[in-house]
Amino acid sequence: MLQPICRIINPVLILSLLMGSMPLTLQAQPVALVSTQQLLATEQVNADRERIRELLARTEVRDQLVGLGVEPAEVAARVAALSDQEVRQMADQLDHLPAGANAAVGALLTVFIILLVTDLLGLTKVFPFTR
Repeated sequence: MLQPICRIINPVLILSLLMGSMPLTLQAQPVALVSTQQLLATEQVNADRERIRELLARTEVRDQLVGLGVEPAEVAARVAALSDQEVRQMADQLDHLPAGANAAVGALLTVFIILLVTDLLGLTKVFPFTR
């Protein structure tokens, strides 16, 4: 007496379990594995970019940039547009600068040179004297 009921219920249970798990398998997306090296490099570039932003946000650096005719918003946009390699190079230059007041001047000079080179290459239009 129990066997005929089980023959009807078993396929229904199996079908309901399969149908219930189908959306989970369809929604599962492949996971891209990231190596530790890549993650550390990305974190380092983000930290360097933030360090450059903090340096450029200092009042003495901002005043010097304005004195050279560069708008702070333009500098922030250029820093955001720097490639990872350029950020790394700029951070390395900041590491080799002497501590103290000369560091701000050196960083300012580095930013000025980068902006000047990109302006001469025609990538930006920051300085009117390069046209």
